[in-house]
Amino acid sequence: MITFLRFARAHTVIGTSLSLLALYLMAARHVGVNDWMMFALSLFSCLAANVYITGLNQLTDIDIDKINKPYLPLASGAYSPRTGQWIVGVCGLLAVLSCLVYPPYLPLTVLSSLFLGTIYSAEPIRLKRYHFWAAFCIIVVRGLIVNLLLYLHFRTALGAGAQVPGMVWLLTFVIFVFGIIIAWFKDLPDTEGDKEHGIQTLTLVRTRKWVYTRGAGLLGGTLLSAAIYAFWVEQQWIAAGLVVLLLFFGYFTTRLDLDDQQSIARFYQSTWGVFFGVYLVFAVWG
Repeated sequence: MITFLRFARAHTVIGTSLSLLALYLMAARHVGVNDWMMFALSLFSCLAANVYITGLNQLTDIDIDKINKPYLPLASGAYSPRTGQWIVGVCGLLAVLSCLVYPPYLPLTVLSSLFLGTIYSAEPIRLKRYHFWAAFCIIVVRGLIVNLLLYLHFRTALGAGAQVPGMVWLLTFVIFVFGIIIAWFKDLPDTEGDKEHGIQTLTLVRTRKWVYTRGAGLLGGTLLSAAIYAFWVEQQWIAAGLVVLLLFFGYFTTRLDLDDQQSIARFYQSTWGVFFGVYLVFAVWG
């Protein structure tokens, strides 16, 4: 199980699960109806797509991961490439078949995510080679597709009309920026392998310090502006939650050493912790 979670990239599985839970709870509160079986099938479909995307990325990055992330199952030899191919193929098929149960928004979510995940990693397109297009894929999936299409899926599946309330737009705005931050920060510790294999990440095009300072400023400003807006529209608990997350992120910036790989890795994981926290705030009070 631990090996499979490493293959699925546990932090992305948690992020996907929390995003679906938050959006479902918001839609259920707005509509006044619950359907947990529908939620369970939607979660299954999206998690299967998640494993397909992260697994395909590892299948196409084995040599890079042997340098950057030697603990991953394919890079370490815990899984053979053949095993990885089977897992990716089965999860992709399950994602496609299960999403068709609730048209149109769940298929739109899953199929568009699978498409972008495929061209991100696979030849001949392999958009991850170019920092702009790599960020574009992550931003569109995490920032727009997941939040807007999944909310509309849950809302319409619960019997309401297709509309997006203000708090969902606020969540989408915050996560959209997080997509940029994740796209930038994920490459901070991976410069050696990316450089050797010609992956032009923003960290290599610029510098670690440039990426960190711009990304940290953008994330901090986004959380602060979102908190101010939430307070202005009388969503005080959301505002308070976002301020706490801003302080949490600020604490980890003080502990970052850009010359230490382990420090950078901890900092990147703390960024995902803030990402999780945003969805938890909106799940409870959104």
